[in-house]
Amino acid sequence: MKEIESFKHKKVLVLGYGRSGRSAIEALFKLGADITLTTSEVLVEESVINHLKQMNVKVVDGHHPEHLLNDTELIVKNPGIPYTIPFLQEALKRNIKIITEVELAYLITDNEIIGITGTNGKTTVTELVGRLLTDGNRTPILCGNIGYPASQAALEEQSDELVMELSSFQLMGIDTFRPNIAVFTNIYEAHLDYHKDLNEYQSAKLSLMKNMTDTDIVIFNQSQRHFVEHKDVKSNVYFFSIDEEADAYVKDNWIYVFGKKIINIEEILLKGPHNLENILASLLVAHLKNVPIEHMKYVLTTFKGIEHRMEFVDEKLGMRFYNDSKATNALATTFALDSFNTPTIWIAGGLDRGQDFKELLPHLKHVKLGIVFGETKEKLKQFLNENNIEVIETDNPFTAVDIVKTHGNAGDKVLFSPACASWDQYPDFETRGRHFKEAVHQL
Repeated sequence: MKEIESFKHKKVLVLGYGRSGRSAIEALFKLGADITLTTSEVLVEESVINHLKQMNVKVVDGHHPEHLLNDTELIVKNPGIPYTIPFLQEALKRNIKIITEVELAYLITDNEIIGITGTNGKTTVTELVGRLLTDGNRTPILCGNIGYPASQAALEEQSDELVMELSSFQLMGIDTFRPNIAVFTNIYEAHLDYHKDLNEYQSAKLSLMKNMTDTDIVIFNQSQRHFVEHKDVKSNVYFFSIDEEADAYVKDNWIYVFGKKIINIEEILLKGPHNLENILASLLVAHLKNVPIEHMKYVLTTFKGIEHRMEFVDEKLGMRFYNDSKATNALATTFALDSFNTPTIWIAGGLDRGQDFKELLPHLKHVKLGIVFGETKEKLKQFLNENNIEVIETDNPFTAVDIVKTHGNAGDKVLFSPACASWDQYPDFETRGRHFKEAVHQL
């Protein structure tokens, strides 16, 4: 952690008391800031209240009164809170700087930063890069949107790199943030319930490069190279592709990185074209960090993927169940649906973000039954009915598994890939995925 004086006695307002808010308070306390916490929830847990008192944090819970802005010099915002709320709109009118805690992490860390973003695949790439770099010579810390707050990781002493998964919500709140390596898995349409339009979403993602210099490295999907060709990108840019030769590519079932033959894709545990792209992006990072090829092979032949992302749960009643709860948009679900070429029961639904499910149509050829739930169930039901696919409505992913018992056959694949966010019924996609898995294990 850097020894910096700029936060000493600075009046900082922390907005929201989620994981990032708690971590930001801990970091700001060590930096000597004068901290006020405002949160829409009412804090009732005595241990939490006492801990905040010990750090001299002023707490205003249950609402966000505008008078708190009168002497605020900086706001550290929970990334999930939109800028459109009146409190933040007033802060913007007053020209109060608003950041997210990843910016705070950058300001206080001495470590190199590998920043990973994209619409889909960023969590898998973050996990894979972490394993590739853990080759006996390094101790990377995985943080950011993956669940471990970046500012908390920045306080740790024993690490070489911070491998940060970065969402568009977090990147909206950066100012000087500069990674040494930036990885972009892909950029498609997403989160338009949060961003005012597609342009704002894309701009948030691409802002990861805005402070990078000619000593830094950008890794980008070659199929979307137009995003960097029309920008003033100062860094070295390397591309990956599963369709044509690039800095990392696939040819005749072999993966090549900077011209070196690495591994036959048949030996790799992660399946699907989307995961091949994730692997290529990760191997570019590994090669640039001088990871031995033998270690790359070891990781790729042992890494099974991560929980809630095309996770094989179990085989029951002759059917194989997969948990893809992380698929919070239609594009992610297209990848999941394309992973199977046998009869599939598809379980989907969740928060209605106003998205159109039409892009799923070319990927439904193996779907024999749709089981739908949540806010989007009527919209999904209509979409599937229009395409002559049987549909059954249910309450949630747990009850969907009961329906599978009576409508599935041995040899079917059962895919829980919601294509929607979880927040209509669950606090996060992890809780939603665990609820589904619980039902499977009880079969």
